[in-house]
Amino acid sequence: MTAEAPIRLGTRGSALALAQSQRVADSIAARTGSPVELVTISTLGDRSTAPLESLGGAGVFVTAVREALLAGECDVVVHSLKDLPTAPHPELAISAIPKRADARDALVARDGLTLEQLPPGARVGTGSPRRRAQLRRRRADVEVVDLRGNVDTRIGRVLGDREGVDADLDAVVLAVAGLERLGRDEVITEHLGIAGWPTAPGQGALAVETLATVSGPLRSALQGIDHAATRVSVEAERAVLRLLEAGCSAPLGANAFIDGGMLFLAARVYSEAGEQVSAAHALYVDDTRTPGEDAAKRVVDELLAQGAADLAPLGGAR
Repeated sequence: MTAEAPIRLGTRGSALALAQSQRVADSIAARTGSPVELVTISTLGDRSTAPLESLGGAGVFVTAVREALLAGECDVVVHSLKDLPTAPHPELAISAIPKRADARDALVARDGLTLEQLPPGARVGTGSPRRRAQLRRRRADVEVVDLRGNVDTRIGRVLGDREGVDADLDAVVLAVAGLERLGRDEVITEHLGIAGWPTAPGQGALAVETLATVSGPLRSALQGIDHAATRVSVEAERAVLRLLEAGCSAPLGANAFIDGGMLFLAARVYSEAGEQVSAAHALYVDDTRTPGEDAAKRVVDELLAQGAADLAPLGGAR
């Protein structure tokens, strides 16, 4: 008797990508009864230390993973949803979006400091244009330092590295979800609240992508993993990004949630210097429609009316 062929799950090779992909693999295995094997894929974003904007934005992490799926090297892949381009791929489908983790950003600072407690001139690291703008708005007196590398490397720049790398930053800003998935949330010195510090569309959520023609037990398993409220919320956030034609690396924050049968969506666009415009809308969710697109259009129209296109490079200006 031959052993059952495993389901091949493609993932980037970083510790964070492997940790979050393993969770999805375990869920698929439990629902199908089949073994799931992780297939590690190297991407340009992982190999290069250049700023993400110069490589084409966060989508640089996605291309190689998608190519492996299209080439038949794996059966399913996992992305951080915030890295995924908003334009649909004609041959692929987001077959599951599991329940979202914490969408907030976190500060990891020396000596247990909060953002307000950092001294003038403190060096704060981030590779995100949105976070850079938010830092400049909240603390114009700190030095914002461009930062790349995996989560442990970034933490090491503040707290010292396990391999002996000296700390040269006073703080870094990271996603809470990534720290929690790696079991490193003990280093957080401040959770930055969504209301005053909106995060990237889709932050904290995962996208499980397959060929559009996926069928059988794998398709059924992914339907079981999909979390409806998370999907509605993140699709609304991503619709803001798509309608503004802003790109994954735009200085833009958007957050949505469902409460009491209503979808609440808020978004904010920043200039490089930290100027901002914001908009928010709420619409009812029912069994016949999900109002994410409608809410996003209203938010985008209001942002543009307030001059969002003058603050940031937005292809959706009209």
